[in-house]
Amino acid sequence: MIQRTIESNISNRATKEKIILLFGARQVGKTTLLKMLTEKSGTKTVWMNADDAVVQSLFERFSTHSFQAYIGNPDLIVVDEAQQLDDVGKCLKQLFDSGLTYQMVVSGSSAFELRNKTSEPLTGRKWEFHLFPFSFEELANETNPLTEMQHLPVRLLFGMYPEVVTHPGDERQRLQLLMDSYLYKDVLMWQGLKKPEKIIQLLKALALQVGNEVSYNELSRILKLDRETVEKYILILEQTYIIFRLPSFSTNQRKELSKSRKIYFFDNGIRNILIGDFRPIEARQDIGALWENYIISELWKKEHNYMQYSKFYFWRTSDQQEIDLIIEKDGILHACEMKWNPMAKARLSKTFINNYPNNTFNVINKENFFEFLL
Repeated sequence: MIQRTIESNISNRATKEKIILLFGARQVGKTTLLKMLTEKSGTKTVWMNADDAVVQSLFERFSTHSFQAYIGNPDLIVVDEAQQLDDVGKCLKQLFDSGLTYQMVVSGSSAFELRNKTSEPLTGRKWEFHLFPFSFEELANETNPLTEMQHLPVRLLFGMYPEVVTHPGDERQRLQLLMDSYLYKDVLMWQGLKKPEKIIQLLKALALQVGNEVSYNELSRILKLDRETVEKYILILEQTYIIFRLPSFSTNQRKELSKSRKIYFFDNGIRNILIGDFRPIEARQDIGALWENYIISELWKKEHNYMQYSKFYFWRTSDQQEIDLIIEKDGILHACEMKWNPMAKARLSKTFINNYPNNTFNVINKENFFEFLL
Protein backbone atom coordinates (compact mmCIF):
# COMPACT_ATOMS: atom_id res chain seq x y z
CA MET A 1 0.00 0.00 0.00
CA ILE A 2 1.90 3.03 -1.27
CA GLN A 3 1.10 6.12 0.78
CA ARG A 4 -0.32 9.04 -1.20
CA THR A 5 0.92 12.55 -0.53
CA ILE A 6 -2.53 14.12 -0.24
CA GLU A 7 -3.60 11.64 2.44
CA SER A 8 -2.52 13.91 5.30
CA ASN A 9 -4.17 16.95 3.70
CA ILE A 10 -7.48 15.10 3.45
CA SER A 11 -7.17 13.85 7.01
CA ASN A 12 -6.58 17.39 8.26
CA ARG A 13 -9.73 18.58 6.49
CA ALA A 14 -11.87 15.60 7.52
CA THR A 15 -14.25 17.40 9.83
CA LYS A 16 -17.99 17.98 9.67
CA GLU A 17 -17.27 21.57 8.70
CA LYS A 18 -17.36 20.81 4.95
CA ILE A 19 -17.97 17.97 2.49
CA ILE A 20 -14.82 16.55 0.90
CA LEU A 21 -14.79 16.05 -2.89
CA LEU A 22 -12.08 13.77 -4.30
CA PHE A 23 -11.55 13.93 -8.08
CA GLY A 24 -9.33 11.75 -10.23
CA ALA A 25 -9.26 9.44 -13.24
CA ARG A 26 -10.41 5.85 -12.94
CA GLN A 27 -7.83 3.47 -11.51
CA VAL A 28 -5.61 6.13 -9.89
CA GLY A 29 -6.46 4.73 -6.45
CA LYS A 30 -9.29 6.90 -5.09
CA THR A 31 -11.13 4.02 -3.45
CA THR A 32 -7.89 2.56 -2.07
CA LEU A 33 -6.92 5.93 -0.62
CA LEU A 34 -10.29 6.40 1.06
CA LYS A 35 -10.17 2.90 2.53
CA MET A 36 -6.70 3.59 3.92
CA LEU A 37 -7.97 6.80 5.51
CA THR A 38 -10.98 5.14 7.12
CA GLU A 39 -8.95 2.18 8.37
CA LYS A 40 -6.40 4.46 9.99
CA SER A 41 -9.05 6.64 11.61
CA GLY A 42 -11.05 3.66 12.86
CA THR A 43 -14.31 5.43 12.11
CA LYS A 44 -17.64 3.74 11.55
CA THR A 45 -18.15 4.10 7.80
CA VAL A 46 -21.00 3.62 5.34
CA TRP A 47 -19.84 3.03 1.74
CA MET A 48 -22.12 3.91 -1.14
CA ASN A 49 -21.20 2.99 -4.71
CA ALA A 50 -23.19 5.00 -7.25
CA ASP A 51 -23.22 1.98 -9.58
CA ASP A 52 -25.47 0.20 -7.10
CA ALA A 53 -29.20 0.28 -7.92
CA VAL A 54 -30.22 0.68 -4.25
CA VAL A 55 -27.95 3.72 -3.88
CA GLN A 56 -29.29 5.22 -7.10
CA SER A 57 -32.86 4.72 -5.93
CA LEU A 58 -32.07 6.33 -2.58
CA PHE A 59 -30.80 9.48 -4.29
CA GLU A 60 -33.58 9.52 -6.90
CA ARG A 61 -36.23 9.58 -4.14
CA PHE A 62 -34.11 11.63 -1.82
CA SER A 63 -35.19 13.10 1.48
CA THR A 64 -32.97 13.75 4.47
CA HIS A 65 -35.25 11.67 6.70
CA SER A 66 -35.20 8.55 4.51
CA PHE A 67 -31.46 8.92 3.86
CA GLN A 68 -30.62 9.02 7.54
CA ALA A 69 -32.97 6.13 8.21
CA TYR A 70 -31.03 4.01 5.69
CA ILE A 71 -27.51 4.86 6.90
CA GLY A 72 -28.05 4.64 10.65
CA ASN A 73 -25.52 6.50 12.77
CA PRO A 74 -22.07 6.39 11.11
CA ASP A 75 -19.07 8.67 11.62
CA LEU A 76 -18.33 8.83 7.90
CA ILE A 77 -20.19 8.35 4.61
CA VAL A 78 -18.29 7.70 1.36
CA VAL A 79 -20.13 8.11 -1.96
CA ASP A 80 -17.99 6.62 -4.77
CA GLU A 81 -18.33 7.54 -8.50
CA ALA A 82 -20.93 10.12 -7.49
CA GLN A 83 -21.08 11.74 -10.94
CA GLN A 84 -23.52 8.99 -11.92
CA LEU A 85 -26.15 10.36 -9.53
CA ASP A 86 -28.26 13.00 -11.29
CA ASP A 87 -29.11 15.29 -8.38
CA VAL A 88 -26.18 14.48 -6.12
CA GLY A 89 -25.29 18.16 -5.60
CA LYS A 90 -28.78 19.14 -4.43
CA CYS A 91 -28.98 16.08 -2.17
CA LEU A 92 -25.64 16.82 -0.56
CA LYS A 93 -26.66 20.45 -0.04
CA GLN A 94 -29.83 19.35 1.77
CA LEU A 95 -27.84 17.02 4.01
CA PHE A 96 -25.27 19.70 4.78
CA ASP A 97 -27.87 22.36 5.51
CA SER A 98 -29.83 19.98 7.74
CA GLY A 99 -26.79 19.77 10.05
CA LEU A 100 -24.53 16.80 9.33
CA THR A 101 -23.80 14.52 12.23
CA TYR A 102 -21.11 12.73 10.15
CA GLN A 103 -18.31 13.52 7.72
CA MET A 104 -19.09 13.09 4.01
CA VAL A 105 -16.53 12.21 1.32
CA VAL A 106 -17.64 12.15 -2.30
CA SER A 107 -15.40 10.83 -5.10
CA GLY A 108 -15.72 10.85 -8.88
CA SER A 109 -13.68 10.13 -12.00
CA SER A 110 -15.23 12.92 -14.05
CA ALA A 111 -14.42 16.35 -12.68
CA PHE A 112 -16.47 17.97 -15.43
CA GLU A 113 -19.67 16.07 -14.66
CA LEU A 114 -19.37 15.92 -10.88
CA ARG A 115 -18.28 19.54 -10.57
CA ASN A 116 -21.19 20.65 -12.74
CA LYS A 117 -23.57 18.86 -10.40
CA THR A 118 -21.99 20.06 -7.15
CA SER A 119 -20.36 23.43 -7.86
CA GLU A 120 -23.33 25.73 -7.26
CA PRO A 121 -25.18 23.67 -4.61
CA LEU A 122 -22.01 23.14 -2.56
CA THR A 123 -20.57 26.64 -2.79
CA GLY A 124 -18.84 27.30 0.53
CA ARG A 125 -19.67 23.78 1.70
CA LYS A 126 -16.78 21.71 0.25
CA TRP A 127 -13.05 21.04 0.07
CA GLU A 128 -11.75 19.77 -3.28
CA PHE A 129 -8.83 17.36 -3.74
CA HIS A 130 -7.33 15.80 -6.87
CA LEU A 131 -5.65 12.40 -7.07
CA PHE A 132 -3.30 11.60 -9.94
CA PRO A 133 -1.21 8.56 -10.94
CA PHE A 134 1.69 7.89 -8.59
CA SER A 135 4.30 10.63 -8.35
CA PHE A 136 8.07 10.18 -8.28
CA GLU A 137 8.05 11.35 -4.67
CA GLU A 138 5.44 8.80 -3.58
CA LEU A 139 7.32 5.91 -5.18
CA ALA A 140 10.68 7.15 -3.88
CA ASN A 141 9.25 7.33 -0.35
CA GLU A 142 8.07 3.73 -0.68
CA THR A 143 11.54 2.46 -1.63
CA ASN A 144 14.26 5.12 -1.91
CA PRO A 145 15.20 7.83 -4.43
CA LEU A 146 18.04 5.77 -5.95
CA THR A 147 15.76 2.81 -6.71
CA GLU A 148 13.14 5.05 -8.29
CA MET A 149 15.79 6.82 -10.38
CA GLN A 150 16.85 3.42 -11.70
CA HIS A 151 13.25 2.82 -12.79
CA LEU A 152 13.16 6.08 -14.77
CA PRO A 153 13.33 4.47 -18.27
CA VAL A 154 10.32 2.29 -17.38
CA ARG A 155 8.35 5.26 -16.03
CA LEU A 156 9.03 7.30 -19.17
CA LEU A 157 7.62 4.50 -21.33
CA PHE A 158 4.83 2.98 -19.25
CA GLY A 159 3.84 5.76 -16.88
CA MET A 160 2.80 5.59 -13.25
CA TYR A 161 -0.74 4.30 -12.95
CA PRO A 162 -0.90 2.09 -9.82
CA GLU A 163 -1.89 -1.08 -11.69
CA VAL A 164 0.95 -0.57 -14.17
CA VAL A 165 3.57 0.17 -11.50
CA THR A 166 2.58 -2.82 -9.35
CA HIS A 167 2.69 -5.34 -12.24
CA PRO A 168 6.20 -5.10 -13.69
CA GLY A 169 6.60 -7.10 -16.88
CA ASP A 170 2.91 -6.76 -17.77
CA GLU A 171 2.82 -3.01 -18.28
CA ARG A 172 1.70 -2.80 -21.90
CA GLN A 173 -1.26 -5.16 -21.49
CA ARG A 174 -2.36 -3.37 -18.30
CA LEU A 175 -2.13 0.00 -20.04
CA GLN A 176 -4.25 -1.19 -22.94
CA LEU A 177 -6.97 -2.48 -20.62
CA LEU A 178 -6.82 0.74 -18.62
CA MET A 179 -7.03 2.89 -21.71
CA ASP A 180 -9.99 0.99 -23.15
CA SER A 181 -11.78 0.97 -19.81
CA TYR A 182 -11.70 4.60 -18.80
CA LEU A 183 -11.94 6.03 -22.31
CA TYR A 184 -15.10 4.10 -23.04
CA LYS A 185 -16.65 4.79 -19.65
CA ASP A 186 -15.73 8.41 -19.08
CA VAL A 187 -15.16 9.87 -22.53
CA LEU A 188 -16.69 7.83 -25.33
CA MET A 189 -19.93 7.29 -23.41
CA TRP A 190 -20.19 11.01 -22.64
CA GLN A 191 -23.72 12.25 -22.93
CA GLY A 192 -24.21 13.99 -26.25
CA LEU A 193 -20.88 12.86 -27.74
CA LYS A 194 -21.84 12.23 -31.35
CA LYS A 195 -18.52 11.20 -32.94
CA PRO A 196 -16.50 9.10 -30.48
CA GLU A 197 -14.00 8.04 -33.15
CA LYS A 198 -12.96 11.68 -33.43
CA ILE A 199 -11.91 11.65 -29.76
CA ILE A 200 -9.42 8.85 -30.50
CA GLN A 201 -8.10 10.72 -33.52
CA LEU A 202 -7.78 13.88 -31.44
CA LEU A 203 -5.89 12.10 -28.67
CA LYS A 204 -3.46 10.58 -31.16
CA ALA A 205 -2.89 13.97 -32.75
CA LEU A 206 -2.21 15.52 -29.33
CA ALA A 207 0.12 12.65 -28.39
CA LEU A 208 2.25 13.43 -31.44
CA GLN A 209 2.37 17.15 -30.58
CA VAL A 210 3.58 16.94 -26.97
CA GLY A 211 6.02 19.78 -26.37
CA ASN A 212 4.77 21.77 -29.35
CA GLU A 213 2.21 24.53 -29.54
CA VAL A 214 -1.25 23.25 -30.37
CA SER A 215 -3.41 24.98 -32.94
CA TYR A 216 -7.15 24.39 -32.58
CA ASN A 217 -7.61 25.53 -36.17
CA GLU A 218 -5.11 22.94 -37.40
CA LEU A 219 -6.77 20.20 -35.33
CA SER A 220 -10.10 21.29 -36.75
CA ARG A 221 -8.79 20.79 -40.29
CA ILE A 222 -7.17 17.43 -39.49
CA LEU A 223 -10.27 16.03 -37.78
CA LYS A 224 -12.78 17.69 -40.11
CA LEU A 225 -14.60 19.19 -37.12
CA ASP A 226 -15.46 22.78 -36.35
CA ARG A 227 -13.20 24.60 -33.90
CA GLU A 228 -15.91 24.82 -31.24
CA THR A 229 -16.27 21.01 -31.20
CA VAL A 230 -12.49 20.56 -30.95
CA GLU A 231 -12.42 22.90 -27.96
CA LYS A 232 -15.30 21.00 -26.35
CA TYR A 233 -13.55 17.65 -26.80
CA ILE A 234 -10.30 19.00 -25.36
CA LEU A 235 -12.20 20.29 -22.31
CA ILE A 236 -13.76 16.84 -21.82
CA LEU A 237 -10.34 15.18 -22.07
CA GLU A 238 -8.95 17.63 -19.55
CA GLN A 239 -11.83 17.19 -17.11
CA THR A 240 -11.48 13.39 -17.26
CA TYR A 241 -7.79 13.67 -16.31
CA ILE A 242 -6.20 12.54 -19.57
CA ILE A 243 -4.57 15.83 -20.57
CA PHE A 244 -3.88 19.29 -19.17
CA ARG A 245 -3.24 22.59 -20.89
CA LEU A 246 -0.46 25.14 -20.44
CA PRO A 247 -1.20 28.68 -21.66
CA SER A 248 1.54 31.00 -22.88
CA PHE A 249 2.90 33.55 -20.42
CA SER A 250 2.56 37.14 -21.54
CA THR A 251 2.12 40.60 -20.12
CA ASN A 252 1.51 42.01 -23.59
CA GLN A 253 5.18 42.65 -24.24
CA ARG A 254 5.87 43.17 -27.91
CA LYS A 255 6.40 39.93 -29.86
CA GLU A 256 5.22 37.65 -27.03
CA LEU A 257 2.68 35.04 -28.10
CA SER A 258 -0.34 35.49 -25.84
CA LYS A 259 -2.97 33.10 -27.22
CA SER A 260 -0.95 29.92 -27.75
CA ARG A 261 -1.17 26.78 -25.67
CA LYS A 262 0.60 23.48 -25.16
CA ILE A 263 -1.10 20.24 -24.13
CA TYR A 264 0.48 17.51 -22.01
CA PHE A 265 -0.67 14.10 -20.78
CA PHE A 266 -1.05 13.35 -17.09
CA ASP A 267 0.69 10.04 -17.76
CA ASN A 268 3.44 9.07 -20.21
CA GLY A 269 2.09 5.54 -20.52
CA ILE A 270 -1.27 6.77 -21.83
CA ARG A 271 0.52 8.96 -24.35
CA ASN A 272 2.65 6.05 -25.57
CA ILE A 273 -0.20 3.52 -25.80
CA LEU A 274 -2.07 5.99 -28.01
CA ILE A 275 0.73 6.06 -30.58
CA GLY A 276 1.68 2.40 -30.02
CA ASP A 277 5.35 3.13 -29.37
CA PHE A 278 7.23 1.41 -26.54
CA ARG A 279 10.69 1.28 -28.07
CA PRO A 280 13.53 1.54 -25.51
CA ILE A 281 14.58 5.03 -24.47
CA GLU A 282 17.90 4.84 -26.32
CA ALA A 283 16.04 4.15 -29.61
CA ARG A 284 13.53 7.00 -29.28
CA GLN A 285 13.50 10.02 -31.55
CA ASP A 286 10.95 11.65 -29.23
CA ILE A 287 12.94 11.39 -25.98
CA GLY A 288 12.80 15.19 -25.65
CA ALA A 289 8.98 15.14 -25.75
CA LEU A 290 8.81 12.17 -23.34
CA TRP A 291 11.14 13.91 -20.90
CA GLU A 292 9.30 17.24 -21.11
CA ASN A 293 5.91 15.57 -20.57
CA TYR A 294 7.23 13.54 -17.63
CA ILE A 295 8.84 16.44 -15.77
CA ILE A 296 6.02 18.93 -16.31
CA SER A 297 3.37 16.38 -15.26
CA GLU A 298 5.43 15.51 -12.16
CA LEU A 299 5.77 19.16 -11.18
CA TRP A 300 2.03 19.59 -11.78
CA LYS A 301 1.27 16.63 -9.48
CA LYS A 302 3.58 17.99 -6.80
CA GLU A 303 1.88 21.39 -6.81
CA HIS A 304 -1.58 19.82 -6.48
CA ASN A 305 -0.53 17.16 -3.98
CA TYR A 306 0.67 19.89 -1.63
CA MET A 307 -2.27 22.17 -2.52
CA GLN A 308 0.04 24.98 -3.65
CA TYR A 309 -1.64 25.66 -7.01
CA SER A 310 1.00 27.84 -8.60
CA LYS A 311 0.31 28.96 -12.15
CA PHE A 312 1.98 27.01 -14.97
CA TYR A 313 2.89 28.54 -18.36
CA PHE A 314 5.30 28.26 -21.23
CA TRP A 315 6.90 31.30 -22.90
CA ARG A 316 7.63 31.99 -26.55
CA THR A 317 8.13 34.99 -28.79
CA SER A 318 7.39 35.45 -32.46
CA ASP A 319 11.13 35.21 -33.21
CA GLN A 320 11.28 31.73 -31.59
CA GLN A 321 12.79 32.54 -28.20
CA GLU A 322 11.20 30.12 -25.76
CA ILE A 323 11.13 28.58 -22.29
CA ASP A 324 9.61 25.12 -21.68
CA LEU A 325 7.96 25.95 -18.36
CA ILE A 326 7.33 28.97 -16.16
CA ILE A 327 5.89 28.50 -12.68
CA GLU A 328 4.51 31.72 -11.25
CA LYS A 329 4.48 31.69 -7.47
CA ASP A 330 4.30 34.54 -4.98
CA GLY A 331 5.32 37.10 -7.58
CA ILE A 332 8.41 35.18 -8.72
CA LEU A 333 8.76 33.47 -12.10
CA HIS A 334 10.55 30.11 -11.91
CA ALA A 335 11.76 29.30 -15.42
CA CYS A 336 12.67 25.69 -16.32
CA GLU A 337 14.18 24.04 -19.37
CA MET A 338 13.89 20.25 -19.79
CA LYS A 339 16.98 18.57 -21.24
CA TRP A 340 17.33 14.77 -21.18
CA ASN A 341 21.07 15.04 -21.88
CA PRO A 342 23.00 16.45 -18.88
CA MET A 343 25.56 17.92 -21.31
CA ALA A 344 22.95 19.97 -23.17
CA LYS A 345 23.23 23.69 -22.52
CA ALA A 346 20.40 26.16 -22.00
CA ARG A 347 20.12 29.72 -20.82
CA LEU A 348 17.52 32.42 -20.45
CA SER A 349 17.19 34.85 -23.31
CA LYS A 350 18.10 38.47 -22.71
CA THR A 351 14.58 39.43 -23.79
CA PHE A 352 13.05 37.43 -20.93
CA ILE A 353 15.60 38.66 -18.37
CA ASN A 354 15.06 42.28 -19.35
CA ASN A 355 11.27 41.98 -19.28
CA TYR A 356 11.06 39.82 -16.14
CA PRO A 357 14.09 40.35 -13.87
CA ASN A 358 12.39 38.76 -10.85
CA ASN A 359 13.03 35.14 -11.82
CA THR A 360 14.94 31.93 -11.15
CA PHE A 361 16.21 29.56 -13.83
CA ASN A 362 16.97 25.82 -13.78
CA VAL A 363 17.80 23.18 -16.37
CA ILE A 364 16.23 19.84 -15.38
CA ASN A 365 17.99 16.74 -16.77
CA LYS A 366 18.14 13.02 -16.03
CA GLU A 367 20.90 13.49 -13.44
CA ASN A 368 19.41 16.28 -11.32
CA PHE A 369 15.63 15.90 -11.77
CA PHE A 370 15.07 14.26 -8.36
CA GLU A 371 16.12 17.53 -6.68
CA PHE A 372 13.02 19.19 -8.12
CA LEU A 373 10.55 16.35 -7.51
CA LEU A 374 11.27 15.55 -3.85
